[in-house]
Amino acid sequence: MKAGFVLKFKHAAWATACAAALVSLFFATHSGAKPPARAAPPPVVEVATVEQKDIPVYGEWIGTLSGQVNADIKAQVTGYLLTQNYKEGSYVRKGQLLFEIDPRPFQAALDQAKGQLAQAEAQLGQEEARFATAEANQLKSHLDVEKYGPLAKADAISKQDFDNAEQTNLANQAQVKAANAAIGAAKAQIQAYQAAVEAATINLNFTRIVSPIDGIAGIAQAQVGNLVSTSSGVLTTVSTLDPIRDYFTASEQEYLALRKQFLGSRPEQWKLQLILADGTPYPHQGEFYFADRQVNQNTGTIQLAALFANPDNVLRPGQYGKVRAMMRVQRNALLVPQAAVNEQQGSYVVDVVGNDGKVAVRTVQVGDRTGTMWVIQDGLKAGERVIVEGQENLKPGMPVQTKAFKADVQAQ
Repeated sequence: MKAGFVLKFKHAAWATACAAALVSLFFATHSGAKPPARAAPPPVVEVATVEQKDIPVYGEWIGTLSGQVNADIKAQVTGYLLTQNYKEGSYVRKGQLLFEIDPRPFQAALDQAKGQLAQAEAQLGQEEARFATAEANQLKSHLDVEKYGPLAKADAISKQDFDNAEQTNLANQAQVKAANAAIGAAKAQIQAYQAAVEAATINLNFTRIVSPIDGIAGIAQAQVGNLVSTSSGVLTTVSTLDPIRDYFTASEQEYLALRKQFLGSRPEQWKLQLILADGTPYPHQGEFYFADRQVNQNTGTIQLAALFANPDNVLRPGQYGKVRAMMRVQRNALLVPQAAVNEQQGSYVVDVVGNDGKVAVRTVQVGDRTGTMWVIQDGLKAGERVIVEGQENLKPGMPVQTKAFKADVQAQ
């Protein structure tokens, strides 16, 4: 009796529990209540480890390219430009014809000078013949005087005959002197005409305007048919571009740092790099060429020059390019990617992920840049993790998931 009662009681309790569960399910599905939402996972960020190593520190200066030699081509005579004999922007050789001025007036002047020279040379021949005749007559009259002298003393001839012989001798001496003077004048005239021929020849040659050097010829500043002269200005410029110069200005302190860095080596052994206007490095290393003789007292800077090989003439005068050189080596420098550093109101901060996986904002003091990395002078320690990608909407203390940052460009 007791066992049956217990069994009935268990069945009743089970039925009551089922009914309560069904009532709860009914109210849950019909009351509009929703189950609590699952928490969003922490954001994923890319982190880099603070590196510590020795790095070279570079200096950069804005430079201006110029030809090793820049030859301004000008007219040396006045005349009409007859031809242009080169292609603008092309490579020309030393002695190559660039322009030609109408040579006809200069050829006529040369022909005239040559004709005058020929006349003077013929005149000299005539004067020399007169001199020879006068000299022969003077010699004969001199012998007559010597012969008649003793005879006149012995009254073998009349005094009149002796006086006539002496007068004839004196006249012949005067003719010799006159003929000799005429020869001198003729020779002087010949020298003058020879100079005129030489000048006319030079002027005629100046009608052919040639390049004085090997190099690239620039745009012509005069057109065919223009009247050009020595005052017409530059017709074009030819520049030697291999090697090419890069002029740049450094402060006195930077110059001394360069001297210290390359102590023991000659200036021409200083190796320099050229960064082009598009930011790409020029493939050929440069050499230090010279330093100006003095520092500019107004600016405290000194002008320097470097030489860069330019076999394909890619570099042209007037281009801008940054000259880059190693100034020193910084020992045990702390490095982070530049993308990890943010500027806020004049200071620099980085987001650091602690060992607990949470974000902390750290103020840092930055130093030099090297490649894609930034030197941190204070605020970080080697081995700490900084966020490089995914800093947006992060707050201090927020937990994050991390993955390694892969730089597109390796640090230099």
